Order: sequence, then structure tokens, then C-alpha cells
Amino acid sequence: MSVKQIGQFFNPQSVAVIGASNSPGRAGYVVMRNLLQGGFKGPIMPVSPKHKAVHGVLAYPNINALPQTPELAVICTNKNTLETLLQQLGEIGCKNVVIIAAGLNNAQKIALKNATRLHNIQLLGPNCLGLLVPHIGLNASFSHTVAAPGKLAFISQSAAVCSTILDWAQSKRIGFSYFVSVGDCLGIDFDELLDFLGRDAKTKAILLYIDNIDDVRRFISAARAAAFSKPVIVIKTGRTQAGAEAAYIHTGGKTSDDTVYDAMFQRAGMLRVNDLRELFAATQTLALHPKLLQVEHLTILTNGGGPGVMAVDTLLQRSGKLAQLEEHTRAALNAVIPQSNKTSNPVDLFGDSSPERYKKALEILLKAPEVKNLLIIHTPSALAPSEEYAKIIASTLQTIPKMARPFVMTNFMGERAAFAARDICADHDIPTYRTPEGAVGAFMHLISYRRNQKHLTQTPESKSDNTHIDARAANSTIQSLLKQGHTQLTTHLARQLLCHYDIDCIETRVALTPSEAKEVSSELGFPVALKLISPSIASKSEVGGVVLNLNDSNEVEQTAFSMLLRIKKSYPDAIIEGFSLQKMAPRAGAQELRIAVKTEDNFGPVILLGEAGTGLEFSQAAVALPPLNMNLAKYLIAAAHDKGVLKERALPDKVDKYRLCDLLTRVSQLIIDQPDIWSIELNPILASNGQFLVLDANITLMPYQPTPGKKRLVIRPYPKDLVQNVTLKNGQQAILRPIKPEDERAHQEFDQSLSKEDRYRRFFGELPQFNHEQLAKMTQIDYDREMAFIVSEPYKNTYRTLGVSRLLIEPDHDSAEFAVVVRSGSHGLGLGRLLMSAIIDYAKKQRIKVLSGITLPENTGMIELSKKLGFTITRDFEEGTVNMQLQLNSLC
Repeated sequence: MSVKQIGQFFNPQSVAVIGASNSPGRAGYVVMRNLLQGGFKGPIMPVSPKHKAVHGVLAYPNINALPQTPELAVICTNKNTLETLLQQLGEIGCKNVVIIAAGLNNAQKIALKNATRLHNIQLLGPNCLGLLVPHIGLNASFSHTVAAPGKLAFISQSAAVCSTILDWAQSKRIGFSYFVSVGDCLGIDFDELLDFLGRDAKTKAILLYIDNIDDVRRFISAARAAAFSKPVIVIKTGRTQAGAEAAYIHTGGKTSDDTVYDAMFQRAGMLRVNDLRELFAATQTLALHPKLLQVEHLTILTNGGGPGVMAVDTLLQRSGKLAQLEEHTRAALNAVIPQSNKTSNPVDLFGDSSPERYKKALEILLKAPEVKNLLIIHTPSALAPSEEYAKIIASTLQTIPKMARPFVMTNFMGERAAFAARDICADHDIPTYRTPEGAVGAFMHLISYRRNQKHLTQTPESKSDNTHIDARAANSTIQSLLKQGHTQLTTHLARQLLCHYDIDCIETRVALTPSEAKEVSSELGFPVALKLISPSIASKSEVGGVVLNLNDSNEVEQTAFSMLLRIKKSYPDAIIEGFSLQKMAPRAGAQELRIAVKTEDNFGPVILLGEAGTGLEFSQAAVALPPLNMNLAKYLIAAAHDKGVLKERALPDKVDKYRLCDLLTRVSQLIIDQPDIWSIELNPILASNGQFLVLDANITLMPYQPTPGKKRLVIRPYPKDLVQNVTLKNGQQAILRPIKPEDERAHQEFDQSLSKEDRYRRFFGELPQFNHEQLAKMTQIDYDREMAFIVSEPYKNTYRTLGVSRLLIEPDHDSAEFAVVVRSGSHGLGLGRLLMSAIIDYAKKQRIKVLSGITLPENTGMIELSKKLGFTITRDFEEGTVNMQLQLNSLC
């Protein structure tokens, strides 16, 4: 569904309630009541064969009797009538439907999907609460309470959680722009809502409650786009296996290990919280402070030492940072706090502080330039009543302009004594929490979000060693191995494949018999490692199939015989293919790592990093989604350290993290290029002196069979198949290719090279040059929904950008907008035609129907080129622009 269609769904001018009822126990009763009480201005049309009127509103006996086609229909009947009702609504032209009913089986769900597709109906549900759009007074739900207008959007698969959030938000005076219960997501899904809400001006932050995600690739693409512009907070159930199974029963869909979801949410720049309590805290914080924090340091003002210490402990335990107060700030505070002459952070006013002293200290901190985030803790006492101090905080904040004041949070401790104070804070849009830990936890949510956003915009380091990758030779090796019947590759066969990606494996020789193993060991030199080759046994070390440090050929032969006897006794049906032998690598001073790739049903291949061991489970590793660049590999290593699955060892040579990042990117590229690889285990990898040597490798091959409508990778990798060499009109050789994150510095130089006239033609005004965040968004693009081609030429031992063309694709892929800009001084080289042709060809391949762009009348070169390429040119005299449009549907 397009963003425009979602907008129409959420802004209906009329509503029909199918199954409206006068019986209080019915969903049709509650939905009618909510619509009437919510203040909706359009016609509300109840449909009921049993009642002439519902809640005093004239009812209609059936859908065909409705006086007009409703723009939204809410079906409140039982599940057995749904298919028939959808058909009837489709026949009268109703395009937007909410289904409340739960408990549908798979056959009924398939029938509903077919019915909505046949009649072009946009469906919300089933198994949902409905939707609330407070700013138009629409409460098309069976909720027990209302939602106030506000800036937060909430989307949930759980109707019960919706009710809980509504109840809580009402008590906290938090409002919503949209409140949507999606239920089983048979129609409208999270990705479509994220696309709409990410662009919605009324929505400042988005909250998600998720049981399962059906199409992960579409979800992460939409989530990343939304998270670039506003906070997106998610709570995902199914952290345990039992929880995942319960979520599957509740809403259906595929499940994956929870660690993989963590990696996905972080990759998309979202903030994940663990439970409803954290969701409440994050909701309140974002409702009142949706912007990105400037800095991470926190200042604490308290009238009780103990609560201040509790806040500090929680902050530091969660990797937070305390602000350092400047000397002049400390001196000013010392002057108003007579009990202390060495004030520091936290600032302790002591329990007997008068309101006047409290106000003076607060003013000092609010005006201190180093104080960007302030937590005010108040403990009630007879000398310090909470309500009075809340009034002081509110009135003092009002004396400072919003843009100049720090971000302020409050913690009024206690229960009955704190109620009035918290109400005052809520009335003045000041976040308030019951405990110091809760306040600090909410603050750390903002910090986590800030860090995730920085991940989205950091420029990765460039690498120039891709020449060591030979994807074509690797594919040839895989096809040859498959033809020979090899699907389980141990080290001696895996080495043939890994070498094409410059991944070093220890030399491995194969022997078919113990006596042959004796001969091979003599050729290798001692000491050696002897390993059984058997596709029937997954973990050979656990059954004595691996023996290290054998020092002579006779010992090798005897060990091989003993190994065979032991295996035959324990696993009589096991297939034994022989033995592999390796010369023992020196391990002194080296750290042993492991890298693995697993294919998950819902995510495709995922990359795991940890320390060497017998098995690599998600709980023992840090996880990342491919594709990886150098920055993303760096975050994977940091995550492994934070999780404790990769430890800093006291070794003469530390692990070279730059080279480890490089190795991880090559593993990532391997699984991107070679879809026939199902899994990889490199364990152990010996890290020493900046080198990484694989001692044991296992690769599973499975011929890849594409599934219609499903992509193998959840994040589209760099489309290197679109890279081509071109010749400019002056004979200069150049490269036409998609842009990539590593191009940021070159793109900055290109932006700075543009003349004022060229910038004005491109941006329709005199814009300042782009900053890092803007350049990051231009270079770190999602190839699923946008494309940027650049032409670059060799220049001073590097490349410089000569021109850029961009394509912004609507989420439904029906239409796209383009823009082209050429380096000042490089006109006349044919760059415009090259870049435009690349965009048109790409749009055709993406099945885009309409390609459009806007330029100024004085940009005659662009206008003439567009005419030659088949665009229809129209002049918009009111806007003073020229519109260019190309119909591609007949060309696809």
C-alpha cells in the first residue's frame, strides 16, 4: 500500500460499523459508542439486521442499504461472516476495512487475503483493537478509554497491550497522533505504517510492540528510513524460545533467535526496550523530548544524598557519563549551599534546603553551559514539600527559553506525597519518574538512541584490497564441488574456496587410511594434528575425532587406528571418508577466535563472532547482518566485547582490530556473492602478529533455490553489477557506478566544487554546503528504495566525482523522482545523458511506472536533454518550475 493510501485510511470522512449492536457485551456496541463519543465529524452508519437504531443512530439492515459508500468500515461480526462481508463491501466500492474478530485459522486467513486482493481492499487486522486518530476525533476501536491528541504514534500487534498503554497514557497526560492495533497483519503491516508515520509531520516519535515480523527486508528498510528522521522505539516479544513459540501461536509468522532481532533493530537505528515498564519510561521521555540529545553527560541535583548515589550507580552501571561541573559553576553553588564548600556532581542540597536555596541552585545549573541534561531528585520532608518544589521547577524553567535550557527530568520520590508534584510536572511537559533508577533508565534510552543514530551516519573507512577477491573463481569452485557430491566441506576442501577471498587456511592434507596418514605426516613435519573426516559426525572433538600434537609417524598411525575403532564402536553407521592432517601452528601468544555464518528462516544469512570453542550458538556470540563494511564490523567487535564473548587477553600482541574488521567484511562478501553457501564455521582462527589463520573450517553447501516474493538477504548489498566503465566526450575514461558509504569525503569535495549558479539550479535556492549528517544520508542509501549513480574519474591518486543522479522511489514502487547535478566546469562531456540514462534504465528494471523531476526554467540544458530522452515537459507558472515526466509502464 502506498503512503497516500495509508493517509486516506487514517483520514476517513465517513465510517460504517458492520455488526453494530445495542448489547453492551458486543464489540459492535463499544465501537459505536467510541465513534459517537470521540467527536468524529463525518457520518457514522451502523449496519445491523436486528436493530432499527444503534445508540440512537438510524441503522441499516445490510451493506447494500447504506446511503453512501463508507470511506472506512469496521467489521464487528464473528469470523465466519468475514469473507462474505468483504465481498459485499468491495462491491459497493469501500476500500478501507478494519476487522476486529480473532481466532481465524490459516484457511480463513488465506480466504481473507484473497478477498482483499480481489476487491482492492486495504485491511487492518484481524484480531485487532482497531485504530484511533485523536486529531480528527476518530475512535474506531473497542478500547475502554480514549486517546488524547499528541505527537506519539503507537503500533501494536497485541490488543491487550494497546489497552494497557491507553490507560497509562491517560494518567500521564500523554497524547498520540495515531494509535493503531494491527493484530495479525493480514493487510496493513508495520513497514507500510512506518513509511507513513516516518513522513507524518504530526508524529514526532514512533512506538512499536511486535510479536513477529513477516517480511524482515521490507521492515528494516522502512524502519531505517523512519529512524533517520525521528525516534523509533520497539518492544519485541519472544526473547526466550518459549516466548517465541507463544508469539507464533498468538499472531503467526516465522521466528528467529532474539539476538538476531537485536542486531536488526540496532542496524536500523531503532531503540529496543525490554519490557512494558521500559516502554512506558521511554514513551514519556520521548513524548516530552523527542529530539536527539546534544551530549551524553548527566548532571544530578538532589536534596537527598542516598537517592543521588543510587542515580549515579545506575548511570555508571549502564555505561552512562556524569558531567563535570566547571569551576565557576561550583563556586556559584558553594555560595548558596552553606553546608558545603566543595560541591560536585551530584549536587546535594541536603534535606533542610529552603525553597529559595533550591531555586537559586536550579537557576545556576540551568544557565551553566556544561549542563546539557539535568535530573532533579526530590525526597519529601516537612521542610521540603514536593508540591512546592515542583512549582519552583516549573516556574524557573519558564524563565529560560526552550532552545537555551538543558533537557530536564524529575524524580519525585514517595507515593501519596509525590502525586501532586508529578501532576504539576506533567502539566508543564516535564518528564517525571517514581524512582532514581527509573529516571536514569529513561535517560539511557535516549543515549542508546543517540548512539544508534550515530551508527547510521558514521562514515566507514575505505579499503582498497577488494582486488584480492575473485568471486567468479569461488563460484566455479563451488559448482565443481557440488557436481562431485560435496555438500559438507571440511578444512581441506573449504580451503579451496576461502582462498578466493584471501582468507588464509592452514595447509591441510588428506589421508584415506592410517598407513597413508603415517606417510603424509612425515611429509608435513611434526608435530601434527590428526582429524577424522566424517559427514555423519557434527562435532568430532567431542567423540575423540581430533588429536593434537602428535610427534612421530608411528604415533600418527596408531592414533588413526584407535580413532577408527572408537568411532566404529560408538557410531557403527557413520560414514568415514579418511583423515585430515595439519602441521601444528604455534599458538603461544595468539588469541583464538571463531567466525560463523548461519542461515535463519526469517533473516537469511547472519554473521556470528566469538571466541574459539566447541560450538557456536547465538548466546555465545555477537551477531550482525550482512552486508558489513569496516564500521559495521567494528561495531560487531565492540558488541562481542560488551557481551563478554570476546575478551581482551594479556598477550604480547593484541588482536589487530583493523585487520579483523577486514576479515569480517571478506566473510560478509563471501556469503553475499555465493548464495549456495548455507553455513560457515571458522573455528578456531589463530590471531597473531596481525595475521589470521583458520585452523579448522566447515562449510555447508546447498544449491540456492529462489523463492518468489522473498529475498535471500534482508539488507540489499551494494549492487556491484551496475558498475561500468564509460568514455566521456573528451576521451577521458571514467567509472559509472552506484554511490556507497565510503564516498562521503569525495561527495563533500564535489558539493564544495559546485558554483552558486549550479547549486541554485539543483536546490532551487542558496543552500549552505552540506554537513556530515546530510552527506551521510546521501551516501549511505538503502538500495531497495533509492539509488544514486556517480561518474568518477582518476584524479591525484584517487577519484573525484564529476556528476550525480538520484532516484527516490516511493515504497509501493509505482513512481519515483529523479535529480541530476554535474560538477561545475565539467559540462559538455555528456555526463548529463550518462547519468539520466542510468537512472531510466534502473527505473525500468525496478518496474517503476512513472519517473518525474522538477527543474527551473533557466536550466535549459536539463530541459532539452529530458525532451530528447522522451520526457513530457510542462510549465508550472504558479510555482515557477518546469515539470518533467516519463511514463515507463509501457516501456517495462
